[in-house]
Amino acid sequence: MRLFLRDHLPLCILTIIQMSLTFFILWLEDVKNLSLLLYPILLSSSILLVYLIYRFISLRSFYDRLSNPIETLNESVQVVGYAPMAEKLDQLLNIQFHHYQDGYIHYKQKLSDHITFINQWVHQMKTPISVIELTIQDEDAPIFTSIHEELDRLREGLEMVLYASRLDEFEHDLHIESISLQPLVRDVISNHKRLFIRNQVYPVVQINPEVKIYSDEKWLEFILIQLLTNAVRYSAGSGEEVVVATYTKENRVVLEITDHGIGIPKQDIRRVFDPFFTGQHGREYRESTGMGLYLVKEIGKRLDHQVELESQVGVGTTVRLYLQTVEV
Repeated sequence: MRLFLRDHLPLCILTIIQMSLTFFILWLEDVKNLSLLLYPILLSSSILLVYLIYRFISLRSFYDRLSNPIETLNESVQVVGYAPMAEKLDQLLNIQFHHYQDGYIHYKQKLSDHITFINQWVHQMKTPISVIELTIQDEDAPIFTSIHEELDRLREGLEMVLYASRLDEFEHDLHIESISLQPLVRDVISNHKRLFIRNQVYPVVQINPEVKIYSDEKWLEFILIQLLTNAVRYSAGSGEEVVVATYTKENRVVLEITDHGIGIPKQDIRRVFDPFFTGQHGREYRESTGMGLYLVKEIGKRLDHQVELESQVGVGTTVRLYLQTVEV
């Protein structure tokens, strides 16, 4: 209504000026009859009022569209009236909507092709890594130890690329089930024992064997790998322990991973979950991509697993993962 009045305000002002001039001219012509003076004013006012009512009824949807922001794109192609201006607006919005739709479909197809290519490429790269690992598994020379380390880094990088590419289609790759937490944690640690040994860090698991949670095992395993890898890397050479423990809080299992490493500077803590943010440690640890904790946060959000982090420089870091439904 307000936009309608603002749009027709010049017309109302012009009509008032016209009526005033008519009244003034009749007055100069020495017309003293009040009825004759008021007749053209009332006639003009009535015509203006009828015209405004007609315009308001015929263009009400049009002005509502202009006044209220749309919530979905489908709302932009709804009919807003049959007046010439409203019809032209409908045509314009329809053309824009179809241009957008064509561009969106094209972009979505390109993104899908790109993700498919990345997934296929990652799987293809896993084969030569496995072949190299099998070839050198019985070799004890120091150079082969170094090759094992690089293969572990390469495998970890490929897994990160794979999971990052799958994030946009998360719902299609989700399987929630009851999971025994302790065996899962021990399997992750066992599969990455070379990482612990190489960095002289010792895992300690304090999880009740009866604790079960609801989650997706594959995605949760990826989260655990990222958190444990960070804990070990930033504790490298310390000879300290990385403690993985659980406790119950408000009917949820809290998985807590604590290290006694270098810690995170206070100014970096609020940004550690941002994509590609490496912070001060990123200058010291060149292999840091800044994507690990970002993926942990995003995957946790989709699994309804809240992630918290506390850290103090020179003391260590504690990450808490609030897991779904407790079963004992």
